Amino acid sequence: MSKVVSAEFAASLIKDGMTVGVGGFVGFGSPEELLIALQERYKQTKSPKDITIFHCAGLGDGAEKGANHLAEEGLSKRIICAHLGLEPKISKLLVENKMIGFCVPQGVTSQMLRATAGKKPGVLTHVGLNTFADPRVEGCKVNQATRDSGEEIVSLINIEGKNYLLYKSVPIDICFIKGSFCDEDGNTSLEKEALISDQLEMAAATHNSGGIVILQVDNIVKKGTIKAHDVKIHGFLVDYIVKGSPENSVQTFAYDYYRPELSGEITIPLDSVEPMELGNRKVCGRRGAIELKKGSLVNLGIGVPEAVAAVAGEEGISGDITLSIESGVLGGVPTGGLGIGGTVNPEAIIKQPDIFDIYDGGGLDVSFLGAAEIDEKGNVNVSKFGGRVIGPGGFINISQNAKKVCFTGTFTAGKLVTKIEDGKLTIIEEGKGIKFKKSVEQITFSADYANESGQEILYITERAVFKLTDKGITLVEIAPGVDLEKDILANMEFKPIIAENLKLMDERIFKDEKMGLSF
Repeated sequence: MSKVVSAEFAASLIKDGMTVGVGGFVGFGSPEELLIALQERYKQTKSPKDITIFHCAGLGDGAEKGANHLAEEGLSKRIICAHLGLEPKISKLLVENKMIGFCVPQGVTSQMLRATAGKKPGVLTHVGLNTFADPRVEGCKVNQATRDSGEEIVSLINIEGKNYLLYKSVPIDICFIKGSFCDEDGNTSLEKEALISDQLEMAAATHNSGGIVILQVDNIVKKGTIKAHDVKIHGFLVDYIVKGSPENSVQTFAYDYYRPELSGEITIPLDSVEPMELGNRKVCGRRGAIELKKGSLVNLGIGVPEAVAAVAGEEGISGDITLSIESGVLGGVPTGGLGIGGTVNPEAIIKQPDIFDIYDGGGLDVSFLGAAEIDEKGNVNVSKFGGRVIGPGGFINISQNAKKVCFTGTFTAGKLVTKIEDGKLTIIEEGKGIKFKKSVEQITFSADYANESGQEILYITERAVFKLTDKGITLVEIAPGVDLEKDILANMEFKPIIAENLKLMDERIFKDEKMGLSF
C-alpha cells in the first residue's frame, strides 16, 4: 500500500488530546503543508480538540506561519517547547491563561526525544539548575494555568551528594517532520535542508511511542535512487508521506527561493566585508571581539551579539575561530532575521542534539548572548518580560556551560541615541527602558551557579563593562567621554561594586578605522 497521502488525510489522523510533535527550527524545516491542513481542519470541524504541541526550538515567522497555525483556541491545550519568540499567537494564549505551557531549555527538549525513543524516564542533567527551569524556582511553568494544573515536568534529583534535574520523557502520538526527498518507502534525504536539526529523533520518539510519523517532502523519487549515505531517516520509521506544494516547501521563511550555499551543496565567493557603521552595535561587537582567542569554539546569540562575527570578519580574525550555532551549524557566515540558525558556506552541519552534547559538556570556549534584564546579583533574564512569554531557547544550555560568557547589548533599551567619534562616546538621548534592575522578572541565567562553577562572566555594553564576582556585579570599564554618575549609575536600579582600578574601554573601539586585532 502506498504511503503517499494528502495533507488533509494526514491531519484527519490527529484525535482529541493527542500529543503532536512538530519539527523545525525558527524558519527552517517547517512542515508547513501539514500545519496548514491541521489548522484548516479545526476551523471547519472544530476537531481535534485539546492537543499538546511538542517542539524543540521555536518555529515561526513572528506572525502566521509555523506553530502559529496551531494557535486556534480550543485546538491546542498544552505546549512543551524551548522558545516562543516567533510564535506570538501561542504566546498570547499563554499570557491569557488559555493554554498550559512549559518552556524547557532547548538542548533538553532535543535530548528528551532521545530519552522518549529509548524508553528512558527522562533527561538527567545539570542544565537549568538555579534558573526558572529548576522546580525550586518555577519548574518551567510559564503561567498561572500551568501552576494550577498541578502538573510537573521536572524534578530535583540528588546523586552522590550532587543535584541534577530530571526532565520527564514525553510520549508522542503523531509527528510532522520535513525532509528534502524520499522514495516510495519513505527513505528520506535532507540534502536541501540548511539544518539537520532533530528530524530523526522526532521520528524515532514517535515510532517507539506507538505513534504515527508523517513526513512532508519536496519531492518523491523512485525506490533505490537515494544513496544509502544520504538517507537520514529510514522508511521503516515513516508511516505516511505528503508532497508539499512549492509555496509550502521553502527552505526557510527568510527567503522564497532555494539557497544551496546554506545547505552546503555549493560554496559561494563572499564579497569583501562591508564594514559595519560605527554605532552602538559595533561598539559592543568590538569590545566583545577583544575576548576572542585563536582556536576558540564560539557561539553567538541573536541581535547585538551577532556584531561580534561582523567585527571578527572586518579585522581578519574570523578564520582563526570556529563559529557555532545551537541549530548544529559550524562555520560559515551567520544569516540573520528569519534565517537565524543557518550560515552561508557552513563547514559542517550536525544534528541539534549533538551540538548540545558538546555545549553541555563544556566544549564551548566563549559565547556572546543578549540580555533583557540584569540584576544586582548578576542574574540575567531573556525568557519572560514586557508581558510576553518568550522562553529560553538554547540560552540556558549555553550560558551555564561555556567557559566564558559575554552578555552583550546596549546599556538601556529603546531609542538610545549616541555620538561616537574621536575615540569617545557621548549620550545624546537616553534609552527609555532600564535593563539593570534591582531584580529580574525571571532567572534565565543564574549568577550563583556561574560563581559555583567558576565561569568567567562579562556584561558588555556600549558605555560600560561589568564583571561577575562572588559579591555581585562589578563595574570594571567605562567608555571614554561618559560620566560615571549621570550616564551609568543614574540609569541603574542598583549601585554596582566599582573596581578600585576602574579602567577606560579601549579607545580604538570608538574610532572609524580598524582596531588592528590579531592573535
